[in-house]
Amino acid sequence: MAGQQTKVKIGLFGIGLDTYWAQFKGLKERLEGYQQLIHTRVENDRITVVDAGLVDTLEKSADAAALFVREEVDLILLYVSTYALSSTVLPVVQKTKVPVVVLNLQPVSRIDYEAFNSLGSREEKTGEWLAHCQACSAPEIASVFNRAGIEYHLITGTLTDAESWQEIEAWVDAAYVAKVFRQTSIGLLGHYYGGMMDVYSDYTQIASVFGNHFEILEIDEVKELRDQVTQPEIEAMLAKFQSTFLVSNECSPSELNRAALTSCALQQLVDKHGLGAMAYYYEGRPGNPSEDIVTSIIAGNTLLTANHVPVAGEFEVKNVIAMKIMDALGAGGSFSEFYAMDFDDDIVMLGHDGPAHAAIAEGKVALVPLQIFHGKPGKGLSIQMTVRNGPVTVLSVLQERTGKIRLLVAEGQTEPGPILNIGNTNSRYRFTIGAKAYINSWSKAGPSHHCAVGIGHIAQKIEKLAAILGVEVIRVC
Repeated sequence: MAGQQTKVKIGLFGIGLDTYWAQFKGLKERLEGYQQLIHTRVENDRITVVDAGLVDTLEKSADAAALFVREEVDLILLYVSTYALSSTVLPVVQKTKVPVVVLNLQPVSRIDYEAFNSLGSREEKTGEWLAHCQACSAPEIASVFNRAGIEYHLITGTLTDAESWQEIEAWVDAAYVAKVFRQTSIGLLGHYYGGMMDVYSDYTQIASVFGNHFEILEIDEVKELRDQVTQPEIEAMLAKFQSTFLVSNECSPSELNRAALTSCALQQLVDKHGLGAMAYYYEGRPGNPSEDIVTSIIAGNTLLTANHVPVAGEFEVKNVIAMKIMDALGAGGSFSEFYAMDFDDDIVMLGHDGPAHAAIAEGKVALVPLQIFHGKPGKGLSIQMTVRNGPVTVLSVLQERTGKIRLLVAEGQTEPGPILNIGNTNSRYRFTIGAKAYINSWSKAGPSHHCAVGIGHIAQKIEKLAAILGVEVIRVC
């Protein structure tokens, strides 16, 4: 998530029963130490932990709720340190009104029975047991939340096991992405590719789910900015091309200059409007300045995408949302569609023309000239790359007949092998259910024909983001 300025606030509070502290010496301090372990492990340079301490009375419950509301926390981690009364838990969650994750985490995987039973008194044994009885409160909290109509999520395990921490980190990452969207302006430049009906979107519905803002942009503004670009700015952009791309010798100086000029204007457009993503498509008439812009836009949009401002071609608004999710999760998010199927190798090929995510490429991406932009007017420079070999996640944002938003996700592998060297991105993808079943299942879920590809297996994080946003997830594999 490098490059993002967003910081997410995680509210943390432990629960216990104040009656115990006078009865069992050292128990409270021990439980507070466990809570501090969680605090320390969760907090980092993009996560602020707002710690309300150990809540064991109604008064402290009110204080915790006030703290979380004042600090505007994005997610609550509720640590069950020992048995606690649900009356001290409910008000915190009710008043804060943010997603809550209940941490039913024992200190260790099992009590040392021999050491436990060798303790001197029954009172001492009881105090030791109370440090391990987190599970006692889990059903009580769940029962009260169920009856109060409060959505919650339960993690059961130990303070140190990898599976529990993978889940905690996934929830925190999901809360981070949700906050990124609430602070994101998505630029809309141009119009849909005419007739591509699966791509058409309802901006209001999307913004109501993801919390983003849509900024309507004019191609004329890009021209104005382009006309003001200076020669030193062009030269600096050409140097960036050389450091970022493997620039083909076939690229003419005039095409490189044209692409650099447009890239400078695009960066200024993004800076001026504070954009965090953009969807675009335009054609213009032959010889028109607008055509000159859109036929020289791919290199600049690729640079933006690699710098955490994903850009989707063909005005694919839903897919730029998917790309932004991937990018905020540190997985990339490259614009893709199905290219072909290799039934002999049982793989699917995905790729696309236009901008790509250079940060997830297998090696350096190539900048190459195309004499024809297939299905689009004009000619110019394009990107050729493959996605890094290894685990990948494919994501689409669906909008159904009713307008309902869903997320569609699959995990697979990219692997080496022959690809199509046609000046586009394309890679070979293998899915555990096989190519035929994958294509059938994915297509019948009803996405547009575009998708976003990111590196790593991150479906668990996407599922948790969906839970925070209140949308459903379809997981193909």
